[in-house]
Amino acid sequence: MKKRRLALVLTLCLAMLSLAACGKKNDDEKFYIGGIGPLTGQNAVYGQHVKIAAEIAVKEINEAGGINGALIEFRSEDDESDPEKSVNAYNSLKDWGMQILMGAVTSSPSVAVSEETYADNMFMLTPSASAVEVVKYDNAFQVCFTDPNQGMASAKYIADKQLASKVAVIYNSSDVYSTGIYEKFVQEAKNHNFDIVSAEAFTDDSSTDFNVQLQKSKDSGAELLFLPIYYEAATLILKQADAMDFKPIFFGCDGLDGILGVANFDTSLAEGVMLLTPFAADADDEKTQKFVADFKAINGDIPNQFAADAYDAIYIIKAAIEKSGVTPDMSASDIGDALTKAITEITFDGLTGAGMTWTTSGEVNKEPMAVVIEDGQYVSVE
Repeated sequence: MKKRRLALVLTLCLAMLSLAACGKKNDDEKFYIGGIGPLTGQNAVYGQHVKIAAEIAVKEINEAGGINGALIEFRSEDDESDPEKSVNAYNSLKDWGMQILMGAVTSSPSVAVSEETYADNMFMLTPSASAVEVVKYDNAFQVCFTDPNQGMASAKYIADKQLASKVAVIYNSSDVYSTGIYEKFVQEAKNHNFDIVSAEAFTDDSSTDFNVQLQKSKDSGAELLFLPIYYEAATLILKQADAMDFKPIFFGCDGLDGILGVANFDTSLAEGVMLLTPFAADADDEKTQKFVADFKAINGDIPNQFAADAYDAIYIIKAAIEKSGVTPDMSASDIGDALTKAITEITFDGLTGAGMTWTTSGEVNKEPMAVVIEDGQYVSVE
């Protein structure tokens, strides 16, 4: 009798361990959507804005009755913008029960995570990771523009608006985001009426002193300095350019969005900085103004483009779910198959673009817009 009881106990223990190893079982009445991004570290502004905006969208959808009657459970994990930590975050979310990934936020972690989602056939929609490599598999899609598209659009905008005839560039040669934009920018510039008079690189290991690059840009006679980089390095460039009395037009892409939220940064140094972005917080449409008000009520700050992309991402996932008819009791892989097809069949109007569509390439089709920083605020530019 004792042996039989012992055997039963052992059997139950093994069964419990097996269930634990398989991760959390999903609630059949909820969709489990995971998010990954830098909630701490040097790119934390991006991740924090993405998390808050996604939670706003989830709350709205749930309060309106969910998706075909099913609620959303959302959970975000910190990756500190590190690829290895992003993979760890992905595995943690899988154990939690994730069926759909809204993330990651930055490019290198997203490239790493895309390998995992491809192996699991999990649908992946990144709000803001713009490297082409992020969407090399057919289960991954972007809300943001790809790096090449940002480089092309920037060159065309500078030429069309006749902002400068002499342009200098400072870019991060160790970063896929920066190099992707830079390479396409240089290629597209050949088709337009301005010259690239200086192109200087830095790396993640040499991202504090830009005096050499700035001096070469100044000596070249550049009227505009193109910065396809993230905002942290840009704050240092602006400080050091001011110290040497170098005052070109500063022009960047979505990586500069967030510069106004850097602690202890004198935002007057960013006055006149221009950037291409799909979102302008000062837009007067009702949807944008409600989102900005809701975000400020939670965070106190004006939401950046990353936040708007994330808000749209949750609603894009909702639209794809409704189009496909998937239900929460389906496996992540089956949901992945259905959403991968459905997203190419929808047209979406959001904060970051009207009439957004996707092809099997994973890239989004939408129009960019430009903003300029005036009096510490992003202001739309015609």
